[in-house]
This record gives sequence, structure tokens and C-alpha cells, in this order.
Amino acid sequence: MENSKPLNKKTFLYLLLASFFITNALIAEFGGVKIFSVEKLLGVAPFQLNIFGIITDLNLSVGVLIWPIVFVFSDIINEYFGKAGVRRISFITAGMIAYSFIIILMWTGMPPADFWLKLNGIDSLGRPFDINFAYNTIFKAGLGIIVGSLTAFLVSQLIDAYVFHYFKKLTGHKFLWLRSTGSTVISQIIDSFVILFIAFYFLGNWSLEQVFRVGLIQYLYKVFIAVALTPIIYLAHLVIDRYLGKETSEIIIEEADQEWEK
Repeated sequence: MENSKPLNKKTFLYLLLASFFITNALIAEFGGVKIFSVEKLLGVAPFQLNIFGIITDLNLSVGVLIWPIVFVFSDIINEYFGKAGVRRISFITAGMIAYSFIIILMWTGMPPADFWLKLNGIDSLGRPFDINFAYNTIFKAGLGIIVGSLTAFLVSQLIDAYVFHYFKKLTGHKFLWLRSTGSTVISQIIDSFVILFIAFYFLGNWSLEQVFRVGLIQYLYKVFIAVALTPIIYLAHLVIDRYLGKETSEIIIEEADQEWEK
């Protein structure tokens, strides 16, 4: 059997970036149902922040912690593969999330085995525990996040791509930090609030005030991380340019820029 033709560097780069993009998006979707307290994590008293007259603590979805990584990879894909590259991976990711939704929905509807319920019928403190109820509660809550996130993800992702290119058109190849941070600041307004409104207000039991509280903290976190990750983006560009070769890298970026003009 003949060996398959090895992938060229550009194709391998896209597959690598896309794999990280999809993996982080899926992890954030299914793990994001848990809301954690930053104050408890740090072992400090509640901050009780007063934001626009609303008192709130630092409560975040665990999925938000890695969500900025998705947008970092999105910006890198945008830089090297243009509009088509970003749109392709965005729709593929949305399709994978929808597929996961269907599979999990089927699993939560399957009857549990009696021995499984019995083996897991007591928690670590000796209290009665219904593992099937816990399983369904967690994953069905995650399904609510997926419904909201599919809408928020596609809209915010496409906005991020277009804003990124708009800043690049204004500044050329300079000020990478501006187009990366600026696109995230704008697009995450939508992502931070739409997903919470659909998942926890429309399909859940949160009040609008709680949606605003958590959404605002998550948005501020994403903006902060977008700024903090700027050196990582520059480092990624350096590594990719060395991997592709400076001349090849410039050609690929130029092709990506021209694609946006079509």
C-alpha cells in the first residue's frame, strides 16, 4: 500500500488551529453549566462590586475561562486563512456542537441500569444519591447552554472576524494587538449576554438581573484576558512564521487579505 501524500505546511497549520478551536469550544459548551465563585476560589470575602447601581460578586461560568482561547485561535485563523477559513471553521464547530446536542439528548433519555443506580446510590458522606438525576440535570442544563451558545457563537464569531479585518484594513499589518483586542471587545458583548439570556433566563430559572450580573462580569473577564493574551498572539505569529518560512507566511497572509476584498 502506497503511503499517503504528506500534508503541506499550510494545510497542517489549518488543521492544527481548527482542532484547538473546536476542542476548546466543545469543552466550554459541556462544562460551562457550572457557575463558580472567584472569591471562594481565592479564599477572600465577596467583593460586592457596584456596577451601574447593581451589586454583584465575581461569579463566572467555568466555560468562560477558556472561551477567550477560542477567539485567539479565530484571530490567528483570520490572519492566515481569511474570511473563508474563519467561516468554514465556525460552521463546522457549530455543526459539531449541534451533533453533540443530539447525542447527549438521546443519552439523557435512556433508562438507567439498576446496578448502576445501586452502585452509585450513596455519596461520599453516606447520603442517598440519585446519579441518573444528577447526570440528566447537569447535561440537560448543558443542552440549554448549547442552544443559546449556537446563536451567540455564530453571530459573535462572524462579527469578530469582520471587525478584525476592519481594523486590519485601517492599520495594515501594524497594531496586531488593536485588531485582536478590538474585535474581541466588540464581539464578546453579544456572546457574553445572549448565551446567558437564552440558556439561563429563557430556558432556565434566572432573573434578568442575574443574567446582567453574571454577563457583565464574564464580559469584563473576556476583555481582560483578551488584553492579557496579546503577547501570546505575537508569539504564535512568530512561531507560525518560522514554521512556514517568512516568504511563504507573507504570501499566505496577503492571500487572506485579498480574499476579504472579494
